[in-house]
Amino acid sequence: MSPVNQFRDLLQRPDVKRRLPRVAAIGGGLLLLVVAGFWVADKNRYQATDNAYVKADTVIISPQIEGTVARVLVDDNEPVQVGQVLVELDPAEVKSRVAEAEARLAALRAGARFANARAAAGRSQIVERQASIASAEAGARIAQSELTRYGRLAEGGWVATQRLQTVRAQADQAAAGVRQARASFDAQQREAAAMSAEGAQAAAAAQQAEAALTQARIDLDRTVIRAPVAGVVGARGVRAGQYVRQGANLMSVVPLGETYVVANFKETQVARMRIGQTVEIHADAFGSKRVRGRVDSFSPATGSEFALIPVENATGNFTKIVQRVPVKIAVDRSEPLAAALRPGLSIAVKVDLHSQGGATFAESATAGARVVQRPTAEAAE
Repeated sequence: MSPVNQFRDLLQRPDVKRRLPRVAAIGGGLLLLVVAGFWVADKNRYQATDNAYVKADTVIISPQIEGTVARVLVDDNEPVQVGQVLVELDPAEVKSRVAEAEARLAALRAGARFANARAAAGRSQIVERQASIASAEAGARIAQSELTRYGRLAEGGWVATQRLQTVRAQADQAAAGVRQARASFDAQQREAAAMSAEGAQAAAAAQQAEAALTQARIDLDRTVIRAPVAGVVGARGVRAGQYVRQGANLMSVVPLGETYVVANFKETQVARMRIGQTVEIHADAFGSKRVRGRVDSFSPATGSEFALIPVENATGNFTKIVQRVPVKIAVDRSEPLAAALRPGLSIAVKVDLHSQGGATFAESATAGARVVQRPTAEAAE
């Protein structure tokens, strides 16, 4: 008789039938106890959630000037390195602006040199006017001494009155010459000041033109759009011959080697979590394979606080809703599948609460508050 038939006959025995419910109940109870034990042990050691997503600091590539696209040098999903040329804009218009700025700068520099030469000539004329004043004052002193001498002689009747009048006229003429020389000196000073102002204005205009030339050269350099980070090209929407404006979205560069995970744990789950604890990451795209990571940081607020329309709990009837706290998880770069994580993938994570770690959720928030308050206290002192 086969074992199956023997087992069937055993179950048909009256004594076995009477004991079967009791055995089944005991076995079921033991099974429940084992399952409950495993569940409690798992909940005591791990905190898990499937409300988690892969993120990356994706860089949107945009032109800093407007123009016509001459060439697109990358394709969709193509890896790029830092500084690699992605797009080239037609540089013809910008080159013309550079040439115009160079010509204007040359003209203004020539004008500044001419103005400086005039100012130098004006300063030389001031020295000449000072010498004229000294000469006129010397002549006036001689004329005045002659007038004094002839006046004494005229009192004694030694010279004619007409001669005295001639000497007095010469003295008056010498004094007028001094006043004229001084007026000419003042006029030359004002003219030299004006020439210096013109030179300063010309120099400022030349500096402005030099700045315009620098900007034109910067714009010429910006006609070549390069990758700011290493990554993979995605969402490429630019085509050759397309006219693009400043700030337009041309494509994105996703740094796949620098992805991280944001897991939204319930607020009832984060009490025993610590920064640095080990995390097991499971992505459906990888099948049964796992990726290791660690708790990097806790969000300063719950996810609802960053929503476009924050929840207002101060109105109406209140129902307590458990909030979600975003937790940033750093991926272990030594993992073979670390670079294969794509931003946007939904994943499941499990934090090992028995692994070593640093600050808890509450301690990290307290440390952040101290960091924020320290500059305020120092400023008050």
